[in-house]
Amino acid sequence: MFGFGALGKLLILLGVLIIVIGLLLLVGEKIPWMGKLPGDIVIKREKFTFYFPIATSILISIILTLMFTLFRK
Repeated sequence: MFGFGALGKLLILLGVLIIVIGLLLLVGEKIPWMGKLPGDIVIKREKFTFYFPIATSILISIILTLMFTLFRK
């Protein structure tokens, strides 16, 4: 099925992916507009807050799609 070479590459890829996600979480707090775009849904009640960042999710999806398309070529 998988050889040791393929397993090693997969582990390296997963490690890089975890590092990138960690960096995005650290830097994401410093970007003032992240999560506050028009189209992000926020419902606040007395003891309940619902947050659904749909516009932010779409923007991140477009950026990642463009990055993966550029790096694939």
